[in-house]
Amino acid sequence: MTMLSLRLSRALARGRAEPPPPASRADLLVTLLRKRAAAHNAGADDLELLLRNQIRWALPIQREGTED
Repeated sequence: MTMLSLRLSRALARGRAEPPPPASRADLLVTLLRKRAAAHNAGADDLELLLRNQIRWALPIQREGTED
């Protein structure tokens, strides 16, 4: 399954409704991890790589002497 056909099938399944934004960083990470797993299972390597980069960006960064 190509990335385009995966996006098309998901868009059709969801309809036109836009999902609400995540309430917290943890919710965002849960959503990204689920999407990455689905992309992996579908064999969409490009999409999985994109999601992995988004997951890295969304992870909290803890610097020395500060708490997040």
